Parts: sequence; structure tokens; C-alpha cells
Amino acid sequence: MASFKPTKIQVYPKLGEKVTQDTLYWKNYKAPVQIKEFGAISNIDFSPVAPHNFAVTAFTRIHIYGPFSQEPVKTFTRFKDTAYCGRFRADGQLLVAGCEDSVVRLFDVSGKVALRMFKGHTKAVHVADFTSDRYQILTGSDDYTCRLWDIPNATELNTYQEHTDYIRCGVTSKLNRDLFITGSYDHTLKLFDARADKSVMTMDHGQPVESLLLYPSEGLLVSAGGRHVKVWDLLKGGQPLVSLKNHHKTVTCLCLSSSGQRLLSASLDRHVKVYNTTNYKVVHNFDYAASILSLALAPDDESIVVGMTNSILSIKHRKSLEESKEISSQQRRRPSYRVIVKGKNFVPKQDDYLVSKPVKQHLAKYDKQLKQFNVTKALDAALETWTRLRKPEITVAVMKELDRRGTLKNALAGRDEQGLARLLNFLIGNLVDPRFAPVLVTVAEMILDIYLSVIGQSSVVDRQLLRLQELLEREINYQQDLLEVLGMLDTMFASSLPRKEVPCPSISRANGLAQREASASRQLLQAT
Repeated sequence: MASFKPTKIQVYPKLGEKVTQDTLYWKNYKAPVQIKEFGAISNIDFSPVAPHNFAVTAFTRIHIYGPFSQEPVKTFTRFKDTAYCGRFRADGQLLVAGCEDSVVRLFDVSGKVALRMFKGHTKAVHVADFTSDRYQILTGSDDYTCRLWDIPNATELNTYQEHTDYIRCGVTSKLNRDLFITGSYDHTLKLFDARADKSVMTMDHGQPVESLLLYPSEGLLVSAGGRHVKVWDLLKGGQPLVSLKNHHKTVTCLCLSSSGQRLLSASLDRHVKVYNTTNYKVVHNFDYAASILSLALAPDDESIVVGMTNSILSIKHRKSLEESKEISSQQRRRPSYRVIVKGKNFVPKQDDYLVSKPVKQHLAKYDKQLKQFNVTKALDAALETWTRLRKPEITVAVMKELDRRGTLKNALAGRDEQGLARLLNFLIGNLVDPRFAPVLVTVAEMILDIYLSVIGQSSVVDRQLLRLQELLEREINYQQDLLEVLGMLDTMFASSLPRKEVPCPSISRANGLAQREASASRQLLQAT
């Protein structure tokens, strides 16, 4: 008797992700180094000068890490409450930070005690940054004011009170010491000039503004708030250029790559999106374990540092050229299948006595039932939750085998409400899939023939049948629309092709019929 042959599962081509230059570039990072901080990480800032240490603001501390250190090389703890927005000066020598106690502190990176303490705000200070001349500090607070401070004299220069809600982000111009921009929870962005008494430009973001970013040319401004990232043209009076909505939750921070050609946004939805700054389309995506509060890129994109709400600091370092080559060579040297089954292809010599060992056949659950001709149980095994959701091709293959045997109707018959609902649910999910449609259409017709008499007795089954009907009607409409479009395209292509005359050797360029008529008329005239 012939041995049982397992059900042949058809292999369908997998649609892998499109590999682009961006994919290769942003995936060329090592596994992340994770460091536990003392609280949620609200800000990360890289020093502009080598070796490009970065300051991490978390809870009541600011830690400074080296490029490859897993322990802080410096710690500032002289805060009475939560610290905010620790940022380096352009020369990397000083660091400024706000605090929940409304005091702004200025530190020498090589010291521990605050060099200056600026007092004047009445509520928490979430924004602190240096102006481009290095001698002034911009601060923004929950008391609705932003202020300019003089570092040498530790005095307040200007106060601007135009926002009507908390000021949670701000950025200073690197080209002009008098210009700075603030963003507030009152949905507005305001451009200030220190030489004027009030703002010179106002833009409405439409959502509470969480982060701001200036392009290096400073002609474009990017704002993040709510689920939106918006780009503004400052040279055209704050005209909105692009509005992006690719995140599912609030966007918390923005960052620009070293080349200025890629914009990064991070959100509470645990994703970092990478945009092409030419067309602002998403070219790559990073996933993280928790909601993201802060994001920073090292110079030359050597590392990506992300701070999360669960107090985890994630650092990804770029692979060096030698490491990339080593990894690729290791992948090439990976043990192949022929090494694992060493000796399987060994051919015995002429005088050898070959002792063959029978290979035990391991059958799947549905094949075991098919072998015993339990067609109903075989179909039930193929309709198990994991199989029908993750591997629908197995379920379809079993149905196809049952149809080939002529027992599909028997397997479908005699089911209770729950079993029939499971079958209909599978049909609804896969009937319009072109890979499975030829088999499942037959299954659907059999189900309708078998259970026609019980329609109307179960509300669950009736609802699913209505859903199936709507699905089929919608698919038929799609097919009709596609056929119409195909006909239009055929007509357009046919009309766009140039018409060429095909010469015939037996007939001259003149019409052959007309030529014969002309000769016949000449003969008639001669006869008369």
C-alpha cells in the first residue's frame, strides 16, 4: 500500500520591505546601550565641541556622559526640584538649566557649584538656552513670560509677556544674537527681536507646542505639538509649508541629521520617524519600548540618544566600517545546511553494504486526521486560531485537499453555531485575497447550499452572512471599476501610439482597388 503523503502547502512569495539607502543608513547602528536614570528623561543635548559629550536632564539631576561611557563623567545635583532643559553653550564650557523652583542655574562644565543663579520667574522654567553671542541666556517659564538675562552681570535684560499659557519650548538664532522663538501651550509660536519691545511674528500651530527646531539656514522653522509636525517659512512671514501627521500620540521632540537632509520626530507612541526634508515623506522608522520624551543626534550621526518616560536612556552607536565588514563576513561564514547534515550526501562505494534507516514521518495535526479519514476533525485542526490567523494558506490547502478527495461537503456539514461562525469569519477575512479566492469561493457556495434551511435562526450567523454579502458586493464594484479603468488605459495607449503604414509588395502606395477600377474604365473606353 502506498504511504500517506502530507498535504502540500503552497508557498506564496513574501512581500519584504523595500530596501533603500535610508534603510541601510539608519539600520547601520549597534544594539542599543540602555542606562537607567533616576526619573523621566526630559532633555538631551550634545556638546558642540569634541569629544561631544552629552547632557541628560532627568528628575533633579543633570548627568554628562562621554561618547562611549556607560557611567556619567560629570553630575550636577544642586537642584531643589525637577531640573529642565540642560543645554551647552557653543564653546562647550558652560551649561544652563531651568528648574521647577523657578530659578535658572548656570554651571561651569569643569566645576560643580552653580556660577550664576538667575531669579525672577515665579513658576517652573522649562526653557533655557544661550544666544549666539554667548553672553546672554533666554528662558521661558510657566508664568507665561520669556526673559533675556545678561551672564556677566547676572541681571535681567528684557521680559516678554505675550503668551497666554505655559511656555514649554524655545530656540535661539545661531546667526543673529537678537532673534529667538518661543512655543507655548496657547498654540502659538512667536518670533522675538531683542531690539523691539514685542514679538515681530506670530504663527498658530493649532495644538499645544512641545518642541521647536530651526534649520541651519534659519529660513525654515519646524514645530511639534499634538500629533502634528509643521514646517514654517520665516522668510515669507511665517507661511505654513507642510503639516505632517504620522504619529498616533503627542509629538514631544524634534531633531535634524548632521547633513540637514533628514528630520527626526519622536512621540509618546514610542516611535521615531525619519523624514526626507525634500518631500517630507517618512523614509524610516524606529521603535522603542516606552514613550519618548527626548531625542538627540550626535555630530555626523555617530549615535542616536533617546530618553523615555520609564527612566531608560537608550544609546545607539554607529557601526564602524571594519565592524560592518566583519559582520558581513561572519554572515557569509555561517554554517550552511550541508554542514549541519554532514554525510547525508555520502555515496557508498561498490563493495559497501548499505544499511538504510527508515525515516520517521512527522505529520501535522490535520494530516494525522486526514490519514485516518476524519475529514471534519482535519478541517477543525486547520481552523484553529493560530493557524487561521497566522497561516491561512494551511487552512486553504486543507480545504483544497478535501475538495480534491470529494469530502469537502462532508467536512463542512453538521456544524453548530460556533463552528459555522468560525468558518464564516475565516471566509470574511480571506475570500477577496486573490491567492485564496479560487478555493474559498467554492467553500462559500457549499456552505450556502448546506445551511440554506437554517438561515434566520441565528443572529450571529445572519450578521456574518450580511457582512460576507457586503464584502462581495464591494469587491465586485472594485472589479468593475478596475475593468473600466483598464479599458480607458487601453484606449489611451492605443491612441498615443504612432500609426505606421505597412507597405505591401504586390500593391503600390495607391489603393489597389482604385487602381483596378481605373484600368477597367480605360478598357471600356477603348472598346467604345
